[in-house]
Amino acid sequence: MLLARVEGSLIATRKHASFDGWRMVICQPINAAGGAEGPPQVAIDPHGAGLHQRVIISSDGAATRSAVGDPRSPARWLVIGVVDSEAG
Repeated sequence: MLLARVEGSLIATRKHASFDGWRMVICQPINAAGGAEGPPQVAIDPHGAGLHQRVIISSDGAATRSAVGDPRSPARWLVIGVVDSEAG
């Protein structure tokens, strides 16, 4: 699992059938201070996270394929939670 920031949504004119009906977002993994850590990832977002909102993403491909209902889906990343606020 990674902490990430939503940088935008993805629109595809051609995509795998398992992605039909799912919102896909571009997520930039970040560190605790909010700095970028590694390359952006495309994730399926069942929660409707907003632009620049912090989210938790999982790379558990089996769970993601289960969520989309297709064991042969190329899906890997899934938004599993939206961060409401920082603890302080």
